[in-house]
Amino acid sequence: MHDAGAEIVLVTARAPWWIADFVPESSDVAICCNGAVIWDLHEQRALDEYALQPASAARIVGALRERAPGVAFACELGLGGIREPAYVPLWPSPDMHPRRDALEIVAAPVFKLVAQHPKLSQLELYELALELCGEEATVTYSGEQLVEISAAGVTKAFALAAHCAQVGIRPDEVVAFGDMPNDVPMLQFAGLGVAVANAHPDALAAADEVTASNDEDGVALVLERFLT
Repeated sequence: MHDAGAEIVLVTARAPWWIADFVPESSDVAICCNGAVIWDLHEQRALDEYALQPASAARIVGALRERAPGVAFACELGLGGIREPAYVPLWPSPDMHPRRDALEIVAAPVFKLVAQHPKLSQLELYELALELCGEEATVTYSGEQLVEISAAGVTKAFALAAHCAQVGIRPDEVVAFGDMPNDVPMLQFAGLGVAVANAHPDALAAADEVTASNDEDGVALVLERFLT
């Protein structure tokens, strides 16, 4: 696709420090942390940042602690992640950062605030976060148990639109692939939004087209169609 003239942009919930192993060599930039940072893959630096600011983050942490005692937080930064002592990682991660209280972490801007709870379901925590954040932050999720909180208006679509405007690509020239609720705005922004067959129902409903599952090379099938 790159040789045919397409720009390949990885748009992910993951932070810049966690994508090196699967970024296409032909990519120049990646959009990370659900749109909070546009990252230069060659120079390993942020081109644009849309961070969650300390005042908003601290209020949200306090509100969630009050309404959902036991909630634990992690934060994504440009070059690493920091977790609270009670936060339980769901999978091995390459960061070796110390654990600190969330209010200490969010004293500076963060790309993403991640919350988990030992008893509430993901949906319960998500709905509570939506209620408490209101218009002050964007709430979504992309994996099991975790709820992800970004600055107001910051989504994958927001950052992708900014990048496209900068490089002169129209929305109708964009093909986007996704599978989870955090992909919904991007699927709606793109000229062609494609969900894989085993995607979350919200992604399936937002997509213009449904391809085969990831186990059946669904993304490749669509790309090969464009090449032919």
